[in-house]
Amino acid sequence: MKSMHALDIELVEMTLDIMKYAVNRISNTNPELGSPKKEELLDKLVGTTITEDGIGGEKAFHLFKDILVKAAVPVDHPRHLAFVPAAPTRAATLFDLVTSASSIHGAYWMTGAGGIYCENQAMKWLVSLTGLPRTSFGVFTSGGTAANLSAMIAGREYWRSLNEENKAYKALLITSAGAHSSIKSMAQVIDADIILVDDGEDGRLTGDLLHNKIKSLSKVDRKRLFAVIATGGTTNAGIIDELDTIAEVCEKEHLWFHVDAAYGGGALAAPSVRHLFNGIEKADSITIDPHKWLFSPYDCGAVIYKNLNLAKKAHSQKGAYLDIFKDEGAQGFNPADYQIQLTRRLRGLPLWFSLATHGTKRYQDAIERGLELAQYAAKTIDSMSHVSMIRPLGLSCVLFERNNWSADDYKNWTYDNHKKGFALVTPTKWKGQTISRFCFINPDTTEEDILKILESMK
Repeated sequence: MKSMHALDIELVEMTLDIMKYAVNRISNTNPELGSPKKEELLDKLVGTTITEDGIGGEKAFHLFKDILVKAAVPVDHPRHLAFVPAAPTRAATLFDLVTSASSIHGAYWMTGAGGIYCENQAMKWLVSLTGLPRTSFGVFTSGGTAANLSAMIAGREYWRSLNEENKAYKALLITSAGAHSSIKSMAQVIDADIILVDDGEDGRLTGDLLHNKIKSLSKVDRKRLFAVIATGGTTNAGIIDELDTIAEVCEKEHLWFHVDAAYGGGALAAPSVRHLFNGIEKADSITIDPHKWLFSPYDCGAVIYKNLNLAKKAHSQKGAYLDIFKDEGAQGFNPADYQIQLTRRLRGLPLWFSLATHGTKRYQDAIERGLELAQYAAKTIDSMSHVSMIRPLGLSCVLFERNNWSADDYKNWTYDNHKKGFALVTPTKWKGQTISRFCFINPDTTEEDILKILESMK
C-alpha cells in the first residue's frame, strides 16, 4: 500500500500533467480534428478502467489524452463548420476550470451569492441586447432545450392561472415547421399538443401565416391554445421568423410569445443584423445559448422572461431544508426559482469572466466576423462553376450544392475530409434535397480555410 506521502506526490504530478495539458489545449487554436471510433475498438485500445483498486490517475489521464480525446471531435476547430459549432474564448475555458474547482452550488443565493452575482452581471448584458423592459431578467440553464422547457412551463402555468376552465384542457402550442427539434421534445415533456405551421416560401413564419392558422382552429383547440414559439435563427439555415408581426398576433390573441434564439441570439449583439430581430422585445420569454455564438464552453444556455414573477410562480420549489437561513446576506436572487433545475453549477460564470476580460465590443466584433465569413463564402461560391448557393444567407449559415452530386457524393466527401483531419462539413437537407452547409461561429476560421474546403469539392 502506498504511503500518504507517495499519494500526495502522485497527486501533485497528476495535477501538473493535467494543468499542462489544459494550458496547451486552450492555447491551441488548430487542434487535431479527431474522429469517433467503435466501442469495440475503444475496448481493445483502452481496456478496463473501473476496477476495485483503480488504475491510477496517471494511467487514466494518459488513456484519455492519447486515445480517448482523439475519438472525439473538437467543436472549436476552425474548419469545423458542421452543425452549430462553438468557439469558447480562452478566458471562458480557463474560468470553466475555476468554476469547477470552486465547487459552488449555484441554485440559491445563500450558497452561491458571489458566483450568482457574477452570472447576473452577464445576464443584464444579455437582457439589454433583447430590448425587453428593464424589469425583465433571466437565468442560465444547461442549454436551449432546458431553456425552452422552462419558458413553456411558465407560459402554461400562467395560462392555467387565468381561469379554472383552462386547467381542464390539454395545452396546445403553435410553432413553425422549421423550429428546432427540441420544441417537439419539450411539448412531449409537458404533455402539450403542438401544431406546426408551414413556413412561407422564404422559410419564415409570419404573422399572416400564424393568424390564418389560428382562424382555422376548432373552438376547443382555440381555447386550449396558450403559446406561440417563433425562431430567431433556425439551426439549419439561420432563418429568423417575422417576429414583429407574430408579436402583434400574439398580443391580439392573448397568447404567450416565446422566441427560440438559441443559435441566432448571439447576433443580437451585431449591429449589421440587429434589425432582423425587430419584435423580439415584445416576447414573453426568449432562449439564447451562450455556448453557441457567445463563445462560452458547454453547457451554457439562458432563458429570459419579460415578467420574472410568472416564472417564479411556475418554478419555485419549497422544502423545509431550503428556508432555514435568515441572515440578511443569505437573501437574494435564487436561480432555482426560475427554471426546471434545482441543482445547478454556475454555468454563467465563464461567460461573465470572458465578458469582463474582453469587453462587449470584442464580442460584437467576433460575431460580426462570423457574419463576414458567411458573406465571403457566399460570394466565393457564386464565383465558382462547380458549386452554387441554394438560398440567400441566413445569419452565419450558408446552404449550397455541388453541381450534379448525389447524397452519397456528399457523404463520401465529408468522410474523406474528416478522415484526413482536414475539415468537418456535413451534408444537410433543404426541401428534400441533400446539399452542403457551412455554419460560421469561430473567428479563427480564415478565408483560406473556406477556399480550400470549396476547392476540395472539385
